[in-house]
Amino acid sequence: MATQLVWRSIGVVPYDDALDMQVHQALRLLNLEDDAQTVFALEHPRTITVGRNGSEANILLPLDVLARKGFEVRMVDRGGDVTYHGPGQWVLYPVLHLAPWGNDVARFVRNLEEVVIRALAEVGIESRRIDDLPGVWVGDDKVCAVGARVKKRPSGEFVTYHGIALNVNTDLQDFDVIVPCGIRDHGVTSVAAVLGAPQDMKVWEERLRRCFCDVFACEPVLTGEQA
Repeated sequence: MATQLVWRSIGVVPYDDALDMQVHQALRLLNLEDDAQTVFALEHPRTITVGRNGSEANILLPLDVLARKGFEVRMVDRGGDVTYHGPGQWVLYPVLHLAPWGNDVARFVRNLEEVVIRALAEVGIESRRIDDLPGVWVGDDKVCAVGARVKKRPSGEFVTYHGIALNVNTDLQDFDVIVPCGIRDHGVTSVAAVLGAPQDMKVWEERLRRCFCDVFACEPVLTGEQA
């Protein structure tokens, strides 16, 4: 029997609010108050995040200048370095307990990447992983960032939050204010840039949801805007 997956489509959400949602749900799983496997699907306003392994040196403008340009900056507890979230980017935050997937964190991250690789393949985009560089790449340009945080239940089972950010219609000039993921010798791209045309965000959410459920062998239960 397929694992049920609650897919919460919640529109444009400030970063702090989305983090609160994730942490609240993760704590419910960690405290055995809930057993629901949940994905939050959303977009963020312009936000720069710095992971636990990140360096503020990879933010290229002073914070006051970024604020005037409409960017927020947040230090976050995921792995990875500096990344950007903004309009036109689908962000998926899976808050899962990993028993159905062998309690294997590395497998979980590969599965997240596989979701995106399959979704891109559906529109003829060939993408790949690059050794030692998390995320999904089209050629030498990153199209999707991946960052996860895991904690343990008393049983030793892992619970995840944070997730993936796929550039669909993202304004790639917004990446000019950072060194994305601290990687100086690679660029960034988007689905719209590769295909040469703006994309329907709802169609891409449906595609990501379908590929997620295929890769993770889940049955979706829709809530929020898509319910």
